[in-house]
Amino acid sequence: MTRTLIVMAKAPALGRGKTRLARGAGRAAALRINRALQAHTVRVASSRRWTTLLAVTPESACAARLPDVWPDRIVRMKQGGGDLGARLSRVLARVRGHVAVIGTDCPAVEARDIAAAFRALGRAPVAVGPATDGGFWILAARRAGDVAHAFSGVRWSSVHTLDDLEERLRVRVVRLRTLSDIDTIDDWRAFRARTRQIRL
Repeated sequence: MTRTLIVMAKAPALGRGKTRLARGAGRAAALRINRALQAHTVRVASSRRWTTLLAVTPESACAARLPDVWPDRIVRMKQGGGDLGARLSRVLARVRGHVAVIGTDCPAVEARDIAAAFRALGRAPVAVGPATDGGFWILAARRAGDVAHAFSGVRWSSVHTLDDLEERLRVRVVRLRTLSDIDTIDDWRAFRARTRQIRL
């Protein structure tokens, strides 16, 4: 069975994205942290055990050269418009076989976590990694159709996100380990207090 990992990423630029982080760290520091998080995630996501694709926004980012963040060897595709649910549905529809999707704001994720998500699909049609803020850091499915129907009506970027998603799924779900996202300067400081694995 083919395995595909999709990394959802927004092209790093001053003043674009990570707005909550920028409020506490300043826009320049938030950009440095964002670039470091994205580069780290892409490194972790790259493995011979699965095919890694980068789903990017805005559309112009498909042609952007960011070799220190997004290596040229990784195939990119456009996320398109709409809320996160619409964008997830769109990118998942392009993939066949077992598929998983992650963002770039969970630096605690390791390759073993991604491998565990794919292995969990042997026990259930869907696997999810809860995030401490109420969202999820990975969503994996045997088929895109097992999850795409569940995105409508989810309260994205809220403490209700994962609960809403699981309520809408009509299949068994395996939960993986809980990890923390980096949304604020306090999140970043807490992560850096535990590890220095990401270089700015």
